[in-house]
Amino acid sequence: MNKKKSFFISRLKSVGFAFRGAYFLLKTEASIQVQFGIFLLLVVLGFCLNISTTEWLIQFLAISIVMSIEGINTAVEELANFIHPEKHKKIELIKDIAAGAVFMASIFAIIIGLIIYIPKII
Repeated sequence: MNKKKSFFISRLKSVGFAFRGAYFLLKTEASIQVQFGIFLLLVVLGFCLNISTTEWLIQFLAISIVMSIEGINTAVEELANFIHPEKHKKIELIKDIAAGAVFMASIFAIIIGLIIYIPKII
């Protein structure tokens, strides 16, 4: 019983750490704030234009991928800055690659949004 209880307690603590990380991202990262604003706008737009269940799922998936990769990008940047605070070519490349992943996910999310919303608006 103790083992099960400690497992449950450690999972609760992990969820707490995750909430703390998500709160940090929303509070401090301008790109996450913009993306969260876009998310809220798309929720309102989705209700106004009566998008289908499948479109809701795809929209949420696209948004969650972009925001998740943005969180990973922020973690990579923080870790790189901690390990090597001075400017360094390899650290700069690592940061660029992480930012590039966010950029690629964002482009595909925009395309998904256009596929969902252009026919409804036209």
